Amino acid sequence: MKLVIAEKPSVGRELAKVFGATTRKDGYIEGKGYSFTWAFGHLLQLAPPQEYGFYGWRKEHLPMLPQKFKLSIRKIKTKDGMVEDPGVRKQLDIIQKLFDECTEIIVATDAGREGELIFRYIYSYLKCKKPFKRLWISSQTDEAIKDGFRNLKPGEDYDTLFSSAHCRSVSDWLVGMNATQALSISAGNRSVLSLGRVQTPTLAMICARFLEIKNFVPKIYYQIGIQLDKDGQLFKAISVDNFDNKEEGETVFAKVEDVASGFSNGGNITAVEAKPRKEPPPLLHDLSSLQQEANKRNGFTADQTLGLLQNLYESKLVTYPRTGSRYIGDDVFATVPALIAGLTDHPQFAKQALFLGENTLNKRSVNAKKVTDHHAILTTGIKSGTLSKDHQAVYDMVAGRMLEAFHQECVKEVTKITIQSEITFIANGTVIRFAGWRSVFNDVEDDKKDEDNPALPKVKKGEALPIVNKAFLEKQTKPKAMYNEASLLKSLETCGKEIEDEELRYAMKDSGLGTPATRAAIIETLLTRDYIVREKRNLVPTAKGLAVYDVVKEKRIAQAELTGQWEKRLEEIRSGGASVQDFKAEIIDYTRTITQELLADGAAISKQLVVPAVV
Repeated sequence: MKLVIAEKPSVGRELAKVFGATTRKDGYIEGKGYSFTWAFGHLLQLAPPQEYGFYGWRKEHLPMLPQKFKLSIRKIKTKDGMVEDPGVRKQLDIIQKLFDECTEIIVATDAGREGELIFRYIYSYLKCKKPFKRLWISSQTDEAIKDGFRNLKPGEDYDTLFSSAHCRSVSDWLVGMNATQALSISAGNRSVLSLGRVQTPTLAMICARFLEIKNFVPKIYYQIGIQLDKDGQLFKAISVDNFDNKEEGETVFAKVEDVASGFSNGGNITAVEAKPRKEPPPLLHDLSSLQQEANKRNGFTADQTLGLLQNLYESKLVTYPRTGSRYIGDDVFATVPALIAGLTDHPQFAKQALFLGENTLNKRSVNAKKVTDHHAILTTGIKSGTLSKDHQAVYDMVAGRMLEAFHQECVKEVTKITIQSEITFIANGTVIRFAGWRSVFNDVEDDKKDEDNPALPKVKKGEALPIVNKAFLEKQTKPKAMYNEASLLKSLETCGKEIEDEELRYAMKDSGLGTPATRAAIIETLLTRDYIVREKRNLVPTAKGLAVYDVVKEKRIAQAELTGQWEKRLEEIRSGGASVQDFKAEIIDYTRTITQELLADGAAISKQLVVPAVV
């Protein structure tokens, strides 16, 4: 009997269905020479401190540095405290029995870092020694599953992936457990004050932005605006220079000649620049970019988008969701025309799908060298049928982005007109000559909504045009916007560096904070800890979050670059290019440092952290 172990029951049942296994047992399904069982996500975790003899939160225990980490069955909270989850214990016993009986193990947990960790922890905890093979697929369609089973990979091919996952798990335990206890002890144990390898620099980014906005002092400045007439077509121009002094600006304003002042030729055209600009289509979606778009378009949280996308994946409608890649290889590209053809009856995208079916596809998103464990998110070609409103919205974002990515460039003509009238004015405008990829969601107008002139008339250098109106404008500088989930996810990709170019941002993804698969959980953790709250779509720190930030803001645990460097090292471990021992040694050294810093600052921290006690 061959044993297939999936990450959760729904996937195990789906795999069994593909193979025609129908005999249901307690905790598994069997038939056709296979048994299909499952975990419930993480059944096992690194054991808590008390299992190493560290009882209570005591200064003398810190730092806690277990010589060898143990695995512990997932716990649940009861009236008697934290106890082993009986459902997990029962399922582990079932898996143990199946391990003993099987002739071959096939790992079918999610094909990624956490999926590998889930299986390997079960395998290690149950002391199984049998060899295993790995199912590695990017889609849950029947054909993809069958093809995956025809091409099973040796289990050892994923040893470095497990090493990376285990190092992540160990580093989170060491930094999180020790820093949390040290900070809480120094604050007088009034409440549990959680710190973490990724959550703390993320909190720091949110708090720093909030304080920057709170302390921002707007600066008043003045501009002069004019409206000109070219054969009945009106357009606006703004003074090149700003005026800090109101009186100076008003003096100049009075000298600008307009029709109301009795002058008909008030503006002289001194220069006209019209430049064509080609705007390439966006790259395909990975999880992070899709979460950003879903937050902007629909206000979905990162966690909500991940859940909806996971449902679509398990319903065979989209490919693997937890990907960090925005590219596909040539082999997958060969299937794209059929996927696009499958959208020709889509109520929103039919016209563009038909257009692409008759034209050469753009290959900007095709680069096998940039595909990591999984390629970018695509539809699978299976008809979606009737979906809930939210599921349909996310599905349409995947389908729409696929059409955008393989569409033609958007061609614009960017025009700049320079006008002289007492002072120099500039009129800017953009004309879309060919919408290209922007026609998919028809967001041409959205692209131009911040412009003073949606379109400009044809004018020539040397022309004199009447100024039909003028205005003295009082303006003020504005702070950066508060973080929302979309902008935070974007910043987490680059450790807070403001990089607009999506290809350059993508190149930094291995040194971002967290991974596309974990960033939603980081935000939810900060919300659960009462460190931040949602105010409309913004993420705003609480008094508790600001108090914790005030303590750690100068320490390395709050520095995004440090965590980004660790994330990059974890990726290098996965690819076989970095040492597990060196990484763990560095984390242990850092754990000692941050623990000592927090304990040494106990008196100061106790004064700083005036936060409500948790009852």
